[in-house]
This record gives sequence, C-alpha cells and structure tokens, in this order.
Amino acid sequence: MQPLNVTSMTQAVAELTQRDRDLASIVEKWGHPPNWERETGFVGLVRTIIGQQLSIASAKAIFTRLSQLVPLTPANFLQLDDAQLQAAGLSQRKILYCRELARAIATNVIDLDELALLDDASVRSQLRQIKGIGDWTVDIYLLMCLQRPDAFPSGDLALAIAYQKLKRLPKRPTPVELEAVSEKWKPWRAVAARILWHYYLMQNKA
Repeated sequence: MQPLNVTSMTQAVAELTQRDRDLASIVEKWGHPPNWERETGFVGLVRTIIGQQLSIASAKAIFTRLSQLVPLTPANFLQLDDAQLQAAGLSQRKILYCRELARAIATNVIDLDELALLDDASVRSQLRQIKGIGDWTVDIYLLMCLQRPDAFPSGDLALAIAYQKLKRLPKRPTPVELEAVSEKWKPWRAVAARILWHYYLMQNKA
C-alpha cells in the first residue's frame, strides 16, 4: 500500500476535480488542500484518541501539555498518574483508552511497525480490538498517520458539515450516507476528505 506523496496527491486532486464540480470549485477558490500529516505509532494514536469529539484547538492544547510531561512512549505514559494526565486535560475515559493502547504495545499484543505494512482492513481489525479505538480513530490514523490514499472517516463531523454546505443539502448526512457518497471518490477518498476539510476550515475563516 503506497502512502500519499506530492505526486499522487496532485494526481488525486486532478482526478477528483474532474469528477466532482463542487470539489473543483473548492480547489479553484482556495487552492490545493494541505496534506495534513501526523506521527505514526503510539504518538499518532494517542493524539488521535485525544482528538475524539474535541475541537482541533482543544485537542492540540491537550496534546501539547501531555507531550511536555515526558517523551511519549508506551512505557513513559504508563508511569504517569491520573492527576498528571488530568492536569494535562485528558478525561478519565481517554486516560483509560491511552493506557489500554500503551499496555497492548508494551505487552506485544500489537506491533505498530508491523501494522503499518498491512492493508487498511487488517489495520482496522487489529486496532479495533483495543478499547476506545473505533472506526473514526482508525480512519484518522490511516489517513493522517499512515497516509493511506483511500481512507475516509465517514463519522467525522466536520466532513458532514462541509458536505452539507457544499451540496446545499437540507440536513447533514449521516455517517452511513457519507460513506455511500464517498464511493464515487475511490481510490482517492483520503484526498476528497482533505478537500472537504480545507473547505470547512476556509469557510469558518471567512
């Protein structure tokens, strides 16, 4: 599975904007979307867990405070107590989820280096075994950390809002509806998601 790079990203934008006039209008007005990236491995997954159901700004602030406590490795994370993690801004639920992940890595239940070599479905199957990691978290990890070209987080609120505005829909699409819509963007759904996020962010700035 080849991760996205500058060449494939350019190709994907060209193909998507030919297929979908509304996506083309975003690129024409605001340019190509950023190729947002995150760290792979434990750090990337912790950052994604922190981002569950939070604004970008809030998640970034919490992740920054957490990163200042210790170098983020599974062993170091497991040394932090509840008070330290709560002071950084993590909820009790997310503390539990991150500890479950750290333990799974520390005890070799999961190997994130090997995971990166697997196809998207196998990555999902393995990560979903860890408490607190659902489809949205897997999709964001595939898309931003592993740079998979066809990952699509159909449960992402910003994508649903962006698509509703873009297509002038009377109501916001459900995750199932958004997943169905995304079929027409294969095999570049991750790039379609970036274009929609770009639209969402630029609209909010306007």
